[in-house]
Amino acid sequence: MSVLVDHLDVFVGGFWLTFQLCILSAIGALVVGTLVAVMRISPIPPLRWIGTAYVTVFRNSPLTIVMFFAAFGLPALGSNADFLRVPGLSSVFSRLSIDLPYFRFAVIALALYTAAFVCEAIRSGINAVSPGQAEAARAIGLTFGQNLRYVVLPQAWKSAIVPLGSVIIAMIKNSALAGFFGVVGDLSNSGINLTSALGEPIIPVFIGVSIGYLVMTVPLGMLLDRVERRRAVAAR
Repeated sequence: MSVLVDHLDVFVGGFWLTFQLCILSAIGALVVGTLVAVMRISPIPPLRWIGTAYVTVFRNSPLTIVMFFAAFGLPALGSNADFLRVPGLSSVFSRLSIDLPYFRFAVIALALYTAAFVCEAIRSGINAVSPGQAEAARAIGLTFGQNLRYVVLPQAWKSAIVPLGSVIIAMIKNSALAGFFGVVGDLSNSGINLTSALGEPIIPVFIGVSIGYLVMTVPLGMLLDRVERRRAVAAR
């Protein structure tokens, strides 16, 4: 297991890059997923159809295919995902501003794919809100948007917090695919380089990679268990 100590800087750097990838993807997935959930319950039929089509396509497509289209399809369309080079954001997540765009492609792929599952988690939370509250909001003259903003979504988020946490944990594990699509320096890519370029034994290397992912997922899982227990006690 000396390989973990000898290459600790590689594992730490890979962990930090993967962590940044997951943070950006989670933010994007939550924003897009919420918008799609609103579209799915919209009173406007075309919006409902678009939301349903989005969820159906992404939820039933392998992430590998989504990653492939992001990494190779976007450049073919002439896009380098430069819209993610937001000045303030790039100063915190410096990889966004690097000319090699595969990090940005991975963020887009993970966010769009995970957003379909976020949408369904939020929609389940919306369905848990008593219909009488939405009807009361309409009775006092609130519009559909105001009803969602002030009445439905705040309660839906509380009901959906545990399913959303499970979705984010799955997204963190799915981020391991990014290293196979050009994201240099993340955990999975670092493990591959250590075994292929430096000839390090594969089992200790990927034990180290697994530890990196567990450091991100286990605390989040424990937090979700605690939230779920507190909600169960409050419901009694």
